[in-house]
Amino acid sequence: MRRFRSCLAALAVCASTAALAGEIYGTVTEGGKSVGEGVGIGAKCGEKGYPAVQTDKSGTYHVVVAENGKCTLTLSYKGQSPSIEVASYDEGAQVDLVLEVKDSKYSVRRK
Repeated sequence: MRRFRSCLAALAVCASTAALAGEIYGTVTEGGKSVGEGVGIGAKCGEKGYPAVQTDKSGTYHVVVAENGKCTLTLSYKGQSPSIEVASYDEGAQVDLVLEVKDSKYSVRRK
C-alpha cells in the first residue's frame, strides 16, 4: 500500500509540473524568407536557463519552459547572438521573429 501511495504521489507531481509548463513557439525569418534549419534558440526565464533548440527546415522552433512570465530568447545565427524579451504563458505564446542586420550586426524583433 505504501508503494502505491508513493507512486500516486509521484504521478501527481509529474502531472502538475506538466500542467504548469509554458511554451514559446514560432518562426524565424530574415529578409522575408525563412532562415531554414539549424538556428539555435535558447531561453532564460528568471534564473533558469534552457538548452537551445534548433529550427527545422521551415525555420520553425518550439521551446518548452517550466515558468510563466518574462523570458529572454537568444538566437545563435551566423556567429552572433541577438536576443529578445518575450513572455511565456500556460497555454503557450506564439512569437514569430525577424532577424535584421545593420552594419554587419544582427538584431531580432517580433514580427
